[in-house]
Amino acid sequence: MTVLLAGATGLVGGKLLSGLLAKGQPVVCVGRRASGTVHPQLVDMLVDFAALPPLPQAETAICALGTTIATAGSRDAFRAVDHDAVLAFLLASRKAGARHAVLITAVGSDPAAAAFYSRVKGEAEVGARAMGFEQLDLIRPGLILGARAESRPMETLMQRLAPVLNPLLVGGLTQFGAIPARTIATAIIRLSGTAVPGVHIHGNTQLRQLALDSG
Repeated sequence: MTVLLAGATGLVGGKLLSGLLAKGQPVVCVGRRASGTVHPQLVDMLVDFAALPPLPQAETAICALGTTIATAGSRDAFRAVDHDAVLAFLLASRKAGARHAVLITAVGSDPAAAAFYSRVKGEAEVGARAMGFEQLDLIRPGLILGARAESRPMETLMQRLAPVLNPLLVGGLTQFGAIPARTIATAIIRLSGTAVPGVHIHGNTQLRQLALDSG
């Protein structure tokens, strides 16, 4: 079963790639630049998401694409990645036969949100729902913990505060806490092997449980 993976050069995407390959999973990385990994089960497919070619046939598509407005440089550039590229990849995956899609968005994703970031993430979820995947897993983590290649000063500050803030978030507030990128990747790898039709939303609590259940 081949997995199509977009966003393999990112924080969660990189851990997804290494975890999938460690399980012997064939992976096609779809991205603007090579994954930087050499493996007999890996194919790098360099693409322009604005003019995406047909993708290889696959059962599962995992989308870990994402940026920030500061990194992208503008709201339009952010939307081009977190909405347009995301939906282009998922649509091409659906046409390639993928029945199962996993999409990483963020806590608070809502097409009616006042915050631009959350609204764009929510609109991407709406688009993904409309594509007719047999199984769609929407991943909504809080602050993602881990070392990034790019500079995100505010995120770095929040990561340093996470050990203090996380214990204060109880009940429903736990969804807004920090969660390690490795935990998210482990949970998604477990989900990639499931067959549970429908749309499923996974926040911090569900992701931690999936990672624990993976052994």
